[in-house]
Amino acid sequence: MKDKTITRKISQGVYVLTTLGGGCVVDAVSQISAGDNPLICVAVMKKNNTNELMHNNNKFAISVLGKNVDPKIIETYGMKSMKDYDKFSNSKTTIIDDLNIIDDSLGYMICEKVDTIENDTHTLFIGRLIEADKYSDDEVMTYAYYQEHKDELIKVTTEKGKTAWICTICNYVVYEDELPENFTCPQCGVPKSLFKKGN
Repeated sequence: MKDKTITRKISQGVYVLTTLGGGCVVDAVSQISAGDNPLICVAVMKKNNTNELMHNNNKFAISVLGKNVDPKIIETYGMKSMKDYDKFSNSKTTIIDDLNIIDDSLGYMICEKVDTIENDTHTLFIGRLIEADKYSDDEVMTYAYYQEHKDELIKVTTEKGKTAWICTICNYVVYEDELPENFTCPQCGVPKSLFKKGN
């Protein structure tokens, strides 16, 4: 494979997916039918805690992020796990239809889950749009823009006195003296070789 970064040219945005009990940053969201209540599909990595939550719940929300979103939103929902960090209490959200919607977003979609499709690394969750609103016509953050400006958007901070390993793909931080040979990122699934030692 010569250069798989060409996939970043696929037109897709950056979103916060939420359901009961948690949420995460996602980029693979598509409208796959038309009509008053179209079907919306979102892909969630199987290793992500939100994947399990999505299997256990019947509804989900997608908050659309703009270029000027507070980077803390991406850090909170993209670099941390609900297993050890309460994302909802550390960000401003509004409860709509029992789901947390990101206040600092361009708008939201609430879907009722109707189907799931499993592949090797992700689950595709398909939902019927039952509620939506648009807050702003500002420019959306695309996945390509995120990749090009990732270092500016996310400032990784590590705890002093601890050895930190930082994933070069998603910036997930692990505190270990050394990483096991078979270690993979709990957030994005890449191997140990794609981690760098933090300062």
